[in-house]
Amino acid sequence: MYITNKGRHRIFLVFFWFILGTTIWAQLIADYGVMSATIQSILILLSSSVLAHFLSDVILPNALRKNKMTLFALQAFVVVLLLSLCLAVIYAVFSDSSARARLFPEEAHMSSIHFLWARFCGSIPAALLINGTACGLRFYQEHNVIERNHAQLLQVHLEAQIKILQDQINPHLMFNVLNHIHILMQSNVELASVLLVQFSDILRYQLYECNKEYVPLYLEIKYLKDLIAVEETRWGNELEVKSKWNIENGQLQIVPLLLVPLIENAFKHVSRLPNQKGYVHLSCEQVDKQLIFKIENSYTEQYKTPSNNQGLGLENVKKRLAIQYPEKYQLDIDKTDSDFTVKVVLSLK
Repeated sequence: MYITNKGRHRIFLVFFWFILGTTIWAQLIADYGVMSATIQSILILLSSSVLAHFLSDVILPNALRKNKMTLFALQAFVVVLLLSLCLAVIYAVFSDSSARARLFPEEAHMSSIHFLWARFCGSIPAALLINGTACGLRFYQEHNVIERNHAQLLQVHLEAQIKILQDQINPHLMFNVLNHIHILMQSNVELASVLLVQFSDILRYQLYECNKEYVPLYLEIKYLKDLIAVEETRWGNELEVKSKWNIENGQLQIVPLLLVPLIENAFKHVSRLPNQKGYVHLSCEQVDKQLIFKIENSYTEQYKTPSNNQGLGLENVKKRLAIQYPEKYQLDIDKTDSDFTVKVVLSLK
């Protein structure tokens, strides 16, 4: 049976007060007898639990919420003094002259007021221990609640970041493809129709599958293949496009659209030398629970495609990897005078 944190806290409190009451009763029974020890134990336990829980369950949470710990220290001091007074009164009421002479020989000659003062001072350490323990338990519980709320807020924040990063992909891709379809409609209707069908598959995946935290690997791979097919159709004979896929277990889970910016970047920034084809070469291999994705495109500074958002796609991937695959990825970027290569190794779920 599952027990909540609040339930465990209550069980621990019952256990704590039971042990404290039993200990007090065991100490008093030898000096006061069963009846007197029982009544004193009940009164001590009642006053201690009321004041300690007022301090720990009312004052402390309020101080934590309002960040008024200085005021709480003053209030805690007052509560400790009140509990010390209650304990002193109980001792004074149940200690007659013979009991004082036997139990407190140094204080046997004192008047009732002086004896009450002596018991008040002597009870302060016990009052501190009781209130300190109750507040410590409550602070531990409040700390767990704060940590849990912080973790939930952090999760919501990370999910919002991921959504923002993910949404950065779609509009740019849609704009490029739709713009190309518009151009083809005036020159090559058949090719425009093929591109439109391919694009509809991409759009369907983005609309109906990508709202999940993870998707099956085979769906993401199909999406990436469709994206490559769209780019091949768009570029035609102007680029050499090669792709190699080797997926052993398509049921493994991966976050959606993570690798899309790398494919977009490769086609966006590919360079073509005069009288030569540019190229984009991609390989994607899954072995055990690792996915190895590598994409390479021709690249030269002199003939690179100008862009206002150079590197934004790569930064997008870096941020998502850090958020969604902490310490479970490897990202290698290699730029030479003739090519640009990105390699990502992921540990899949």
